[in-house]
Amino acid sequence: MYTIGEFAALGRVSVRMLRHYDAIGLLAPARVDVRTGYRSYAIDQLPLLLRIVELRALGVGLERIAGLAGVEDQDAALRALLVERRRDLESSIAADRLRIARIERRLRQLEGAIMSDIFYKTLPSVTVYAVHGVAPGMGPENVSPVIGPLIHGLDRALEAAGRPLLEPGIFWYGAEGEDGVSVHVSYSAEDDPVAGEGYDVVELPEVPRAATLQHRGDMSGIGESWSTLMQQLVADGYRVVGDTREVYLEADGHEPGPDWLTELQVPVERA
Repeated sequence: MYTIGEFAALGRVSVRMLRHYDAIGLLAPARVDVRTGYRSYAIDQLPLLLRIVELRALGVGLERIAGLAGVEDQDAALRALLVERRRDLESSIAADRLRIARIERRLRQLEGAIMSDIFYKTLPSVTVYAVHGVAPGMGPENVSPVIGPLIHGLDRALEAAGRPLLEPGIFWYGAEGEDGVSVHVSYSAEDDPVAGEGYDVVELPEVPRAATLQHRGDMSGIGESWSTLMQQLVADGYRVVGDTREVYLEADGHEPGPDWLTELQVPVERA
């Protein structure tokens, strides 16, 4: 038998951590002296301690490690856990790489290497085939889950009605209210639009003056482009007076790619 100090040294953990593992039921000592309260550990408990230490070093939570206890096929359970952890890490790395790319782009903007060309222009009225939904808030994490089903639903409705899917696609967003943000997805309609089931014929009115900015690339950095546009229009003495739009000037399919060209449009008037 080993004292708690000796056993901690074998596993290269602290005595405090061993006491914590005991408190949460993850690794109880083999024996506790009823008189002194001293804990003792058996050598056959060392593989479990070493597994806990290894998995903690890989970022696996104690709750997930505890879930291995009592599993009949330990190797299969451990393999599944490691595959899950690898998938989580790969996802985290991909997200961090996108953040780094956005930081680099922002730094280049601050250094003057990237110019943001913002233009003010009139937007002509346009008739579209549209559907709409409600997102819990702005931001890709809220809007994207709503947009996907809207796009596929509109595609199916227009195909069933025999209407063409004409580019450019136009998305527009209402102001956030108590129920969330209204999200509208549309395709340009023909000169003689035809009503049908599962979509609306909507005429977007002329906008006398809109602040616009073209965003090249996928949606990972579009928040930054929106921020740049909003900051500049305020600095130029304007205020927002209508629903913002995203017009997909160059877009292949429904999966945003690096070659996509999206024009951001904001109706404005002098503040």
